[in-house]
Amino acid sequence: MRSRWLLALIATAVAIVAVGVYGLATAPGAVVASPSPRPGTSGETTGKPPLTLTFEPTSEPTPEPAPAAGPELTTARYFAAWQTGDLSSMNDLVADPPADFAERHRRFDAELRVSSLSLNPGELRRQGEETAEVPFQGVREVTGLGRWTFSSVLRLGLRAGAWKVLWAPETLHPSLKDGGSLRLRETQVRRPTTLTREGLPFPRDSRAGDYLTGLGGTAVLLSLEEASSGRVLLTSPPPPSTGTGTRTTISRSVQAAAARALDGLGQPAAIVAVDVETRQVRAVADTLGAKQAFNGLYPPGSTFKVVTAAALLRTGLTPESPVGCPATYTIPNARSFTDADGADHGTVTLTTAFALSCNTTFVQHAYERLRDDRLRAEAADRFGFREKPGLSSCRIRPSADLNELGSDAIGQNSAQASPLCMAEVAAAVASGVWKPAIMTAEPPADSPPPVPLDDGVAAGLRTMMSAVVTQGTAAQAGLPPDTAGKTGTAEVGGAKSHAWFIGYRGPLAFAVFVQNGGAGGAVAAPIAARFLKAL
Repeated sequence: MRSRWLLALIATAVAIVAVGVYGLATAPGAVVASPSPRPGTSGETTGKPPLTLTFEPTSEPTPEPAPAAGPELTTARYFAAWQTGDLSSMNDLVADPPADFAERHRRFDAELRVSSLSLNPGELRRQGEETAEVPFQGVREVTGLGRWTFSSVLRLGLRAGAWKVLWAPETLHPSLKDGGSLRLRETQVRRPTTLTREGLPFPRDSRAGDYLTGLGGTAVLLSLEEASSGRVLLTSPPPPSTGTGTRTTISRSVQAAAARALDGLGQPAAIVAVDVETRQVRAVADTLGAKQAFNGLYPPGSTFKVVTAAALLRTGLTPESPVGCPATYTIPNARSFTDADGADHGTVTLTTAFALSCNTTFVQHAYERLRDDRLRAEAADRFGFREKPGLSSCRIRPSADLNELGSDAIGQNSAQASPLCMAEVAAAVASGVWKPAIMTAEPPADSPPPVPLDDGVAAGLRTMMSAVVTQGTAAQAGLPPDTAGKTGTAEVGGAKSHAWFIGYRGPLAFAVFVQNGGAGGAVAAPIAARFLKAL
C-alpha cells in the first residue's frame, strides 16, 4: 500500500512539471528544445542540434500602487456627514478622534438648543504635501434665539496614505479653543401689563403693588455667551418696554426715589407724592399694607398745624404777628398743654412759632379765635377733612369741649388723616387750591370740586412752611434748597409716636409717614430728604 501511495505522489509531481514546461514552451518569447533521450531509449532525433533554453522579458510594465485620494474627497464626506448628523461617519474620517467625539457634538447641540445646521465650505488651501485646510461658514438655528452664524476652519492631514480630518474643539466653534466654553443664559426680564406714565415698567421693589396690578409680569431673555469672558454672541430681542400695557399716573423716577427712600427702615412707612398742578399721584411707596397710604387714618400731629394756621390767618393774623410761645399753656377752665422741647420761647412771630412747632401757641389761639366750630369748618371745607369720594381719607369731628378743641388744633383727638390726605394739604399750599388726588388723566365725574385758598392765606402758609426747613424743626434734616414743609410727631396711646413730614418742592407735593417712628424732625424729615435728593 505504501508503494502505491508513493508511485501516485511521483506521478502527480511529473504531471506538474510537464504542465509547467508546456506553459513555458507556449509562453510568448520562449524557445523550447526537445529533451535529450532518456537512457534505454532508441536515441532517435530530428537531426537538428539541441537548443539552449532562454527567456525574454515581456513588454508590459509592472503596475504601481494607486495614488491616495485627495483632501477634497475627505472634506466633502465630512461636511456631508456633519450636516446630516452622521456622527459615526464623521468619527471615521477623523485622525485619532477623542473617545467622546460623538458625545461632544451631541452635548454641544443639546446644551445650546441647536435645532439645525447648515455649512458652506470655502476654497481648500494646501499647506504642504501633507496638510490642508478649508475655511467654512456655518449657520445654526438656536431655539428661542434664531440664526447663529459662525466661521471656523476644517484642518486635514495625510495619515498612513489617507487624508484625515485633524479635529479640535474649535472646529465646532472658535470660542472652544484652548479650553473655552459656551453657555446659554436665561434672564428673567420684566414684561408688566401696568406701566408708568412714561410707558416704562415700574422700578423693582416699587412698593406699589397693593395699588396697581400687573406690575410683576416677566419674560425670559436668552443670551448665548462665552463662559469665561461673558462676551455675548447672540441674544433674543427684549420684550417691548413701551406701549404694550396700561399707563398710570405714576412717574418711574419719582416712584423709584420714594421706594428707595424707605429701604432699610425698620418700621412700616409710606411716601406719597402728587403733582402740584394736576394732583395726579406720581408715587406711592407703602410698607404699611392694605393701602393704608391712601385709606389709613392716623393722627397727623403737628402737620395739622398747616390747617390750623390757615384758619388763624383767615381771622386776621399774619406770619409776622407776635404771639407767645410759652413752655406750658392752660386753656381757661380746661387742661394744660406743653411744648415738646419744654422751653419758654417768649414772644415770637407766628412764623417762628410755626417753625418751632409751638403747641402752646396754636392751642391758645385756637381757643381765642377758632371756637364755634371754625377749626373743623376750615379743615372740612377747604382741606378735605370730611367724608367724600376719592382716593384719600381724612376726617375731624366737631369739638365736644375746649379740651378737644385744643387737641384737634395740634393734630390729635379727632383729627385723623392718611398720608395721601396730608400730601393733598401740602399741594393746596403750593398751588393755592385744594383738589383731591387722582390716578386718572382727568378727575372722575363725582370728584369734589377744587377749593381756592385766599391768596394771602396761601402766601402766608408758604412763608411759614419755608421757615420750618430753614430755621425750624426740619433745619437739620438735610433737605435740599427750596423745600417747604412741616414736621409732625403724633402721640399714640401706649405706643411710640408716629413720625410725619409733609411738604413740597418744585412740581411735587408729598407726605412721609413712619408708623411709631418717633419724632418727625428726626425720622420722617431725613427720609424726605433722601427722597427729594434722589429725584
